[in-house]
Amino acid sequence: MSRLLVALVLALLLAGPSSAARASGFIADLSHHLIAITTAFTGSNVLLFGALDEAGGDVVVVVRGPETESTVRRKSRIGPVWLNTDQITFANAPAFYAVASSGPLEEVMDEDERVRFRIGTEKLALQPVDAADRSAVELAAFREALVRNKARDDLYSIEVAPVRFLGDRLFRTTLSFPANVPPGNYQVEVLQLQEGTVVGAQTSVLVISKVGLEAEIFDAARNTPALYGLVSVLLAIGAGWTAGVVFKKT
Repeated sequence: MSRLLVALVLALLLAGPSSAARASGFIADLSHHLIAITTAFTGSNVLLFGALDEAGGDVVVVVRGPETESTVRRKSRIGPVWLNTDQITFANAPAFYAVASSGPLEEVMDEDERVRFRIGTEKLALQPVDAADRSAVELAAFREALVRNKARDDLYSIEVAPVRFLGDRLFRTTLSFPANVPPGNYQVEVLQLQEGTVVGAQTSVLVISKVGLEAEIFDAARNTPALYGLVSVLLAIGAGWTAGVVFKKT
């Protein structure tokens, strides 16, 4: 793996800026820029690799999925049952979020820089919709619940993954995506730091897309929901009728 990483970085350096974007003298890229979701998809790993322009410094990587509306509901006990009694919708929650770093974030990155670049789930700028009458305590509780729910589904990484150096300049990290990762365009931002301050930044795009039968079903459900629902009902009725005939004969 170390030899492969060195070969990839050297190839990028020799190929010039046409094969990888440059920012402030350092270079980074992904092993591939497309993850194809098929019916047999069980998750995927992407290698991020690069080189600093000079020895020293740290590297932080943040991966953000497409921003979507996410609703968090609060349950309350009413009599013998638990029911949804309150909810808040956040307009710009990343569908996926993960961070990797060459060291503990509080040591390699100043607090102001973490806020500026939204590094860490607690620094996400989650904007609630129609929540002007909510208290700061309420909003904080719902934000924490949103992060917990995403983390439970493996879509938000609470733990910071390691960025490892090979020598003084070459670095690498593995970006892991679960089987339930949503399709869309993902931003992979690589930050170079010196004494806690960002001195260079580069952003790459990673596309996660459904392909084959999975893509056709997804497109049908999104573009023609009425027809998709009708076909689903007919298939369910047909399956039930077939099962009834088979069991009746047996």
